[in-house]
Amino acid sequence: MSDAVIEFRQVHKSFNRTPVLAGMDLVIRPAETVTIIGGSGMGKSVMLKLIVGLMKPEAGQVLIEGEDVVPLTEDKLIRVRKKIGLVFQSSALFDSLSVGENIAYPLREHTSMSEQEIRERIRETLSLVGLEGIEDKDPAELSGGMRKRVALARAIALVPRIILYDEPTTGLDPTNTEKINELIVDMDEKLGVTSVVVTHDMRSAFKISDRIALLYQGKIAFAGTPKEIEGSDLPLVRQFIAGTMA
Repeated sequence: MSDAVIEFRQVHKSFNRTPVLAGMDLVIRPAETVTIIGGSGMGKSVMLKLIVGLMKPEAGQVLIEGEDVVPLTEDKLIRVRKKIGLVFQSSALFDSLSVGENIAYPLREHTSMSEQEIRERIRETLSLVGLEGIEDKDPAELSGGMRKRVALARAIALVPRIILYDEPTTGLDPTNTEKINELIVDMDEKLGVTSVVVTHDMRSAFKISDRIALLYQGKIAFAGTPKEIEGSDLPLVRQFIAGTMA
């Protein structure tokens, strides 16, 4: 589709000769939130790494706004990665840097913004994630939920067009899980970004998604709206939902 922001075309990826993705196709449209679900080891996080070029498939195309990133060199991938914010499962904050310095890091690396502009951008992003005034705190002082929100603030610092979330609610209590879900929806509405979320949490998937895609045996076995997937009669879909919602 010409309006696809992200498109996987017949993507194959193996590890130690074991196929993880086997001719996988998926189209993700502008300003859409697509959640990828599936069992452990099925290749969900691999899909995120393929989008940012941290891995290469053995065959197939991974297109970002119409450009195939598979053949790009590391230097050319930097240009593509500036369009993408990535929220890691572990938050991946630099413990040796303050919250503000963590958010400033990509701005100093990839822009010519002045220090005053960087400080203002830090304030803006922390405000967006509901953490005003914590610039000088160390990551070690923060709860798990706050660290996730700082990681999101850093991910949106460069004003990306795409945000990738790798298990954003893992390890969080129900209250913080709900806060992260609300933030994902909020970011999509306020920033108009296209989001891809990898999660095991079906309750989160139903709350945040425009579409949910089930990855099984290397292919997308089903993709549809939360209502469509909840109402699906496919045994594989029913078994997965029953197992994860139990």
